[in-house]
Amino acid sequence: MGWEGKVFGALIGLLVTRSVWGAVIGAFIGQVFDQERRAGARPQPALPAVFFRTTFEVMGHVAKSDGRVSEAEIAAARRTMRELGLGPDQVSAAIASFGVGKAPGYDVDRAVAGFRAVCGPRRDLLAAFIELQLRAALAGNDLSPPARAILTRIAGQFGISAIEFVRMEAALRGRRGAPPSGASASRSLSTCYAELGIDASASDREVTKAYRRQMSRHHPDKLVARGLPESMAQVAKERTQRIQEAYEQIRAARGMR
Repeated sequence: MGWEGKVFGALIGLLVTRSVWGAVIGAFIGQVFDQERRAGARPQPALPAVFFRTTFEVMGHVAKSDGRVSEAEIAAARRTMRELGLGPDQVSAAIASFGVGKAPGYDVDRAVAGFRAVCGPRRDLLAAFIELQLRAALAGNDLSPPARAILTRIAGQFGISAIEFVRMEAALRGRRGAPPSGASASRSLSTCYAELGIDASASDREVTKAYRRQMSRHHPDKLVARGLPESMAQVAKERTQRIQEAYEQIRAARGMR
């Protein structure tokens, strides 16, 4: 395949910006890397291809976890493909991977272990994978009990605790139907706390500490250092903007200085 970088870039762009526009930018950047690879500029790691394949395999496995794949779950998978701007060949590959994952006997633990090995210590990519699965599961079946059990187990294999998983889910639920970043309407405080990865019972000091931790974790320079193309720095800034907005809303509600 000669489009792994494009798809991987689109995935990261979608997850970083929560927008189709971010996916388009990420896909463009990834396409540049694909062109460089075909030209022999430099070899590319297997990560993009493994990320793509495992993403849709696990998506199919989760969709079939309650015994059948519903129209809503198929629509959720196709929405992901559409948001990533996949071409006909890429869509065919994604559908094939989805089919592999939903087939009887699919060894999800083995697939996830292989993906984990390729990602290495890049925890941000592991979290991005879980978030992508959560988005599809929430849209497809509102995260049914079997789907929740599978994704919670995978998250644990990635070193993501049950509490972190719940907060990630809460943040995603809060973003569904929420105004886009920069809009005048405020998000719910519960969504803001989930964005920072803390509970509403946290002290002011803990709120500030969580804010700084999230800003450091998602800083564009840090993401580039972890393996993302340097050209995506501007796109990554939109993620930190949402963290900043959540922090400011919590500060205003608490009267923090």
